[in-house]
Amino acid sequence: MIRRALICCITLGLVACATPPQVPVPPATPVGTPITPGTGPAEAVPEAKADLPPVDLTPVPFETARANFIRDTAARYGIEPGYIEATLAQAQVRQPIIAAMSRPAERVKPWNEYRPMFISQARIDGGRQFFADHRDELLRVQERTGVPAEVIVAIIGVETSYGKNAGNHRVLDALYTLAFNYPRSGDPAKLEREVRRELFFRDELAKLFELGKLEQLDITALKGSYAGAMGMGQFMPSSYLDFAVDGNGDGRRDLFNNYDDVFSSIANYFVKKGGWIRGGTVAVPATLQAGFAELNPADWTPSLTVTELAARGYRPVTPVLAVNAKATPVTLEGSDGKQYWLGFQNYYAITRYNISKMYAMAVFQLSQAIAGKELPPA
Repeated sequence: MIRRALICCITLGLVACATPPQVPVPPATPVGTPITPGTGPAEAVPEAKADLPPVDLTPVPFETARANFIRDTAARYGIEPGYIEATLAQAQVRQPIIAAMSRPAERVKPWNEYRPMFISQARIDGGRQFFADHRDELLRVQERTGVPAEVIVAIIGVETSYGKNAGNHRVLDALYTLAFNYPRSGDPAKLEREVRRELFFRDELAKLFELGKLEQLDITALKGSYAGAMGMGQFMPSSYLDFAVDGNGDGRRDLFNNYDDVFSSIANYFVKKGGWIRGGTVAVPATLQAGFAELNPADWTPSLTVTELAARGYRPVTPVLAVNAKATPVTLEGSDGKQYWLGFQNYYAITRYNISKMYAMAVFQLSQAIAGKELPPA
C-alpha cells in the first residue's frame, strides 16, 4: 500500500491554524510489539483525480504549522497537547525518507518485466508454505468474508514477502519528515500538489496519534515503509483505523503480530473498500477481434457487461458464467505482444489496495499459482 500514500494526497483532511500550545510532561503509553522490519513493498501508478476541493497555498512557517498540528490533533482526538509535543520532539527528519520519496519514478515497465519482480518460484513456494502454516486462520477468514485465502496470502507476499520485509523506517519519522520537512521544488506549477502532499501526511500523522491512543501502541516504536505504511499488509494509519478489525476477539487490532487480525483486516479492506463479491470472478483472458479499437479506460471501474464488451470486440477466452456481470478491459504488454484481459469487480477491489492494473494482475496471478494453478505466459 505504499503508493496509496501518494495517491491519497488528493483526498486529505486539512489542518487549521492556531497558537502554540504549552508543553507538559507526556503520559506513559503502552508499548506495542511490531515485527522485525525490512524493505518496502510494491509501487503503484496513480489514477487521475478531478474536482478536488481547493487548498490554501499561502506559505505557513514551520513552527506555526507544527503548532497548528498539535492544537488540532489534540482537539480532534482528545489527546494532551503536551504529549503530542513531547512525541514530536522525538521524531527525526530522515534524509533517506526524503531521498526515497524524491526518487524519480522509474519508467513504466511492461508486464513481462513487471511480473517477475513479484512472481517468482521462490515467492510461489513461500506463499504455499505460508498458506500451509496458517491454513486454519486463513480458511476461517475466507469462510466469513468470501475473500479467498490465496488472495490474502498473495497480498502479503507482494507487499512484505510474507511479513519478512515490512519496512525499516520508524513510522513517526516517516510521517513527520513528509508532513513538515519535505522540500518544495519552488515551481509554482507544482505548488498545489506539494501542499496537498504535506497536508495528507499531516493528516496521517494525526491519525497515527489516534491509532496509538485507540490500540495502545507506542507510536515511537512502530516500523514501516518510507511513506508510513505498516504491518504485514502495509496499512497507512487512516486505513488501519478504517479497515483493521479484531480477528480473534482479544479486543485489539494488531496488524504486526496477530495473523487473525492481519488476515481479517486485509479481507475487510477488500470487502468494504473494494466491494469484493463472494465467489465472483477476478479476471479472465480475452481476445480483441480484428477491426475493433482497443479500450483503455482511465481507471479500472467495471462498467461494461460481457455482452457489451463482446460488441466492442472483446471475447473472453474462458467461459464467464455471469454474462451480466460488469468488467473493464485491461491491456498488458507481454513478451509476445499485447495481452487482453477482462477485469471484474474483484479485480477492481485489488486495485483499491494499490492503484495499479499490473499490481492487481500480479496479486491475482500469484494467488492462482499459490493455489496450484498454471500461470499464463508473461
